[in-house]
Amino acid sequence: MVKSKIPFFLNRIPHAITMLFSIIVLVTVLTYILPAGTYERVLVDGRNTVVPNSYKTITSTPIGFLDMFRAIPLGFKAAVEIIFIVLAGGIMFGFMEKSKAVENAIGTLVKKLGLKNKHMIIVIMTFIYGLLGVAVGYENNIAMVPIAAVLSLALGGDLILAAGISVGAMTIGFGLSPINPYTVGTGHKIAELPMFSGAVLRSFLCFSALGVMAFYNVRYFKKITANPDKSLGQGLDVSELTLSKPIDQYRVTRQNWLVISIFILGLLAILYGVFNLHWYINELSAVFLIIALLCGLASRMNATMMSETVLKAVALAAPGAFMVGFATSIKVLMEMGNIGDTISYQLSTLLQGLPLYAAAISMSLAQTVINFFIPSGSGQALATLPVMLPLGDSLGLNSQITILAFQIGDGLSNLINPTLGGLIAMLSMCRVPIDRWVRFIFPVLIGVLSLAFLALIVAVATNYS
Repeated sequence: MVKSKIPFFLNRIPHAITMLFSIIVLVTVLTYILPAGTYERVLVDGRNTVVPNSYKTITSTPIGFLDMFRAIPLGFKAAVEIIFIVLAGGIMFGFMEKSKAVENAIGTLVKKLGLKNKHMIIVIMTFIYGLLGVAVGYENNIAMVPIAAVLSLALGGDLILAAGISVGAMTIGFGLSPINPYTVGTGHKIAELPMFSGAVLRSFLCFSALGVMAFYNVRYFKKITANPDKSLGQGLDVSELTLSKPIDQYRVTRQNWLVISIFILGLLAILYGVFNLHWYINELSAVFLIIALLCGLASRMNATMMSETVLKAVALAAPGAFMVGFATSIKVLMEMGNIGDTISYQLSTLLQGLPLYAAAISMSLAQTVINFFIPSGSGQALATLPVMLPLGDSLGLNSQITILAFQIGDGLSNLINPTLGGLIAMLSMCRVPIDRWVRFIFPVLIGVLSLAFLALIVAVATNYS
């Protein structure tokens, strides 16, 4: 299912900055080509939801040369919360790394399990990170990403493998989660279906896709172990992430246990806050900073050492934080040019008249395209499902199938979506640029999409509901 050879065009992927700037220019040009348009929206439970069949063209608002560049600082302003959580997560991990707690814990884990079980460790960790995506969320797990980096390097892998274990698994787990509140939950609410119904097929698809991710991670690990020149992680900064002594010398000290306990208690506080107190990005950032401070105190760092640790951590996290703001400027341009609704409308009209199976797959592909312009799962659901659900009914697709098609298109395209701030943020936590990430993950995307489309065909054939 997963191809071994990377397509030739992936070797020509430009640098991440070049890629994002090209999209910025493309969106700017599109504001001169596409008519500006909008759907009417009504407030439902505090959220703006699209009114079906209400699309209308409005006066075009093409973006000028100055406004194209003005959108960049506005993007940073819009993404300030995610930018800061990248910095806060980096600071927290910087303190944990300085205390040697992470290094000693990973080294001890590998020593206990044995280096001969490397492949099993990779599979288990891929599924653990996938389950975090299924049950906990996306950006909520950002603090867990650097741990995969240390683990991967300890096993003899690279930072690309670390991203596959953590970011790849969490993206698939979150994107295909049967209990995803942003896509499935919002969709079921709009369609007035039982919340999180139809979970059996979604669960099978989700765990099968995680199996593909685990298989590919092991396969990549075998390849770079046999031939290090094939590593896509060559030249990436691994400072402060590698083990500093032989595996058999590692043990977890009492001070390390104290730091690890602080980290675990912090994660438990985050889980409680997210599910019971409606915490989001800013609250998570605050907890990360509290964990960092407590880890510094537990490690008996003086004020100067703590200050230097903060600045060093910020320096390492800064490139990723910059990329988040830069990517968000694309969303700002879409809003300035008023073409987001136009793209959704035009894609929905292309689906009319298609045969049943082709309509289901094409609906998913349409959501994939829309996702690059509206990367928020709940935002995309509120913007497109009020249009897609009646369209699906007219095509012979019930609401459950339409929502599944939406979930597949939105969730899986996030694997390579350069406009998704959460993806950029988590990749930055393991120091992987998105251009190298796309080269690595593209075969997985094709394999998992094939699996998902097969599930969609089964859903249509059985009138999944």
